[in-house]
Amino acid sequence: MEYAKYLELVARHRPEMAAAERYIWEHPETGFREWQTSAYLADIFEKAGYTLVKAGDIPGFYADIDTGRPGPKLLILCELDALLAPGHFQAREGRAHACGHHAQCAAMVGIALALKEPGALDGLSGSIRLMAVPAEEGIELDFRRDLRRQGLIHSPTGKEEFLYRGYMDGVDLAYMFHTGPSDGPKFACNRGSNGLVMKTARYAGTAAHAGGAPHMGRNALYAATLGLQGINDLRETFQDDEHIRIHPIITAGGESVNIIPANVQIDTFVRGASMESVMRANEKVNRALAAGALAMGTTVKVSDMLGYAPLNNSAELMAVAKDCMETLLGAEEVQIDDGWGCGSTDMGNLSCVMPCMHPHIGGAVGKSHGDDYAIGDFDTACVVSAQGQVALAAELLCNGAQKARRVVESYKPLYAGREAYFRAVDALCADRELIAYEGASARVQF
Repeated sequence: MEYAKYLELVARHRPEMAAAERYIWEHPETGFREWQTSAYLADIFEKAGYTLVKAGDIPGFYADIDTGRPGPKLLILCELDALLAPGHFQAREGRAHACGHHAQCAAMVGIALALKEPGALDGLSGSIRLMAVPAEEGIELDFRRDLRRQGLIHSPTGKEEFLYRGYMDGVDLAYMFHTGPSDGPKFACNRGSNGLVMKTARYAGTAAHAGGAPHMGRNALYAATLGLQGINDLRETFQDDEHIRIHPIITAGGESVNIIPANVQIDTFVRGASMESVMRANEKVNRALAAGALAMGTTVKVSDMLGYAPLNNSAELMAVAKDCMETLLGAEEVQIDDGWGCGSTDMGNLSCVMPCMHPHIGGAVGKSHGDDYAIGDFDTACVVSAQGQVALAAELLCNGAQKARRVVESYKPLYAGREAYFRAVDALCADRELIAYEGASARVQF
């Protein structure tokens, strides 16, 4: 189809996109705290004439656009949150957009304003839902557990939380363009990426004077370091095709240098290419953690939550996107392959119940999640991203939405809807004591 109309509709709103990119870059907020970012975007949407459904007790919203003709509902998303990155060259109170979500938001401004232009929906069928979601980055786990205990959220990531709340009911297929590097093709998508369990291990020992009476203590820090050594020694047992990644940090290591540490906390992700491989690796991690506790006579409690399900991009949706983006950018700037990513995203959670696609669009410089990350090519990261997403929506929904229908019909969901999905993933959440002491004996309990 002819894309010139859609490119022009987006290009008219370059100034608004540029303003959004700068504003959100300068006001970074971490997950489930993005009130300012959400309000900024909501104001743009409402001034353009959209009726918003706001999450209310957490940031984020969505808006629907109906073509007036029957057909599938297409979901296009952007992510609101920044990272904790105190060393970033433009960090604000320890936070920075070191993953490019601010550029996604700027592109969403272009998408939303372009689709309100006269004639934008001519010849299209079905409907489009535009959604700004919080909390994609898996950080501040204790904060998210507190929100969960308070009943404010059910899920630790924004897309899964929106799915749980029913904000994606009626949606048939979904995509978003994530900001990517400038040193490769401008548009790239592969087969998928890892899922993960968010894991916290809390060791509890016995405090004592570290110099005068260390024999009276039980050193939780030593127990934790033994657990970490055990995890490290497990690495050669992981199969290459399962893409296991485990990267723990100690987030609490003791109260005072002259006191035997009694409370130590480890946070980690256990990543893998399938939920089965993640759970197998997670059990091995539990054994290593328990071994450290057993050696030092401490206890250890683990708290697990599914953070991200493995992402399985829809091959049919990628094929439509390939043709569309090659028309816009040229074949040399488009890369669609069978590779696998070892990072994770909560688009994976959506891909369990609907056909999804999570490609990358160029424009960033520096290391992703690094202290030097920034947008080096605004036009690619924001304007071309918005143009590509609008053009792809038109391609999917033109001619009675034939291509969108084909994507949906060819999809084989892992779960038959969100209720089945949450029955399965909620069973993965657990708070467990791994060691139980009974007098002089100890029992390992998995």
